[in-house]
Amino acid sequence: MLTRLLIKNYALIDNSDIHFDSGLNMITGETGAGKSILMGALGLILGNRVEGKPFFDESKKCIIEGYFDISSYGLHYFFTEHDLDYDTATIIRREIALDGKSRAFVNDSPVTLSVLKQLGERLIDIHSQHATLQITTEDFQLFILDSISHNESNLTSFRKEWKVLKEVDKKLRDVKEQIAVANAELDYNQFLFDELDRLNVQIGEVKELEDEQQQLENAEEIKRYLVTSSQLLSVGDPNVLTLLKDSIQQVQSAGRYLVDATSLADRLQSAYIEIKDISNEIEGEENNVNINESRLIEVNTRLSDIYNLFKKHRVESENELISVKDGLERKLEMSLNQDALLSKLEANRSQQLLLVQEASNTIHALRAQAIPKVQKYVQNVLSSVGMPNAQLDIKLERLSDDKINANGSDSVSFLFSANKGQQLQPIQKVASGGELSRVMLAIKSLVAKSSSLPTIIFDEIDTGISGEVALKVGEVMEDLSQNMQVIAISHLPQIASKGIAHFKVYKEDKEDRTYSNIQLLNADQRVNEIAQMLSGANPGDAAIQHAKELLGGNK
Repeated sequence: MLTRLLIKNYALIDNSDIHFDSGLNMITGETGAGKSILMGALGLILGNRVEGKPFFDESKKCIIEGYFDISSYGLHYFFTEHDLDYDTATIIRREIALDGKSRAFVNDSPVTLSVLKQLGERLIDIHSQHATLQITTEDFQLFILDSISHNESNLTSFRKEWKVLKEVDKKLRDVKEQIAVANAELDYNQFLFDELDRLNVQIGEVKELEDEQQQLENAEEIKRYLVTSSQLLSVGDPNVLTLLKDSIQQVQSAGRYLVDATSLADRLQSAYIEIKDISNEIEGEENNVNINESRLIEVNTRLSDIYNLFKKHRVESENELISVKDGLERKLEMSLNQDALLSKLEANRSQQLLLVQEASNTIHALRAQAIPKVQKYVQNVLSSVGMPNAQLDIKLERLSDDKINANGSDSVSFLFSANKGQQLQPIQKVASGGELSRVMLAIKSLVAKSSSLPTIIFDEIDTGISGEVALKVGEVMEDLSQNMQVIAISHLPQIASKGIAHFKVYKEDKEDRTYSNIQLLNADQRVNEIAQMLSGANPGDAAIQHAKELLGGNK
């Protein structure tokens, strides 16, 4: 519920700090006193966009803060989903800078207007005569029946099974599409697979073939280089090994007189052995290099085939080509095994559909049981608020299996008639704004006894009624406020007298400025306000007495 509304520097309001009661809060005031300003400020913290320059003092920014007790609303999931700090005492703040840009915060965390609007819809329901009311939507009509029949846990179980069914349906659709594509391309896919299977490319093969190709194409030159190297090292005259051997002998001879020469001779001996070993390996490599034209043709042919497949399948490696082959194999298997695969998926769907149907049947039965209670209650309330001939007929019909949705397997329609002899029709087609307002008032007073509804604000829905009907509307609001917070803006004393807390919006001039203020009235002030609503600015004793009678124990 809304516990406090703080407004700074907005329109004609300099600074207002309003503390609301948890029950029925009445707001009254002359036309133009600022009630619409109050609603505009409230709209800003509910996610409405800023229009124009809303500053009382154009040298300061505008700040609107709403303090909410959300302990009974079950909004943990919303705060978690949007990465917000949850607090049962939640503060929503909207700041409008001088350049018109605005920022929004929930518990000091910045949020977008979209998130603010979603949260606002869960906290406050603004109900005006000319607004498009929820009562005309099927979702809300089902919500009414589910609230009265306490279907919350059943809906949770149903939606869990329904979500699984949707996943099974998606998988079945995907597989059918894949099979259709695979069947259409079966011959071509088989050709592609056979081509890849025959070639049987191995990982790393291209690099090996390219290296071999290089060797075969340059075999004569390689042999010439290796033979020349061998000549220089060990065959020619002179050669490296002979010269090293002579050098070793000379250094060894010097070793008879020079101690360090011995280690030098040893190092030369090691070099001799290493170079002799290298010479032998060069000779072996030279013998292994063959000029093989037929093998070169084989290598070139295989590389060409592999390159062509790379280009054909738009890949760049053996790994990617093997993946293409595996994918083709899966498509071929799907074509070959489609009957078994589809049969298994269809069986899974049938089993899951049974679970969904069982869950939806439970929900349907409870909704059907709730209908007479809703119809009777609403018609009784409407009769008491000046619509004695009003009829509400709720039609609940089963949907076909393919149209089951998150709300179950039911389609609902609220049929309405306000007058005798008038044919029952969908409520959104025949009910006027005032009639819809009273129907919604009746329904919400019923639903509030079963569910934790957000704060409801009635914005002058009493237009067009008076006298005893107004008194009954006030009593319904009073009854509604026993289970939820109600804020009502009214011009009728019969309704205003029902509030626990009574606020007056008024204008006053100070120096060269007009201010709009809101004041919580005490008992005496309230009697005077109700009396003025009854008879005018200077109420007489009769009006004062009448006001006291209307207020009764609410003074």
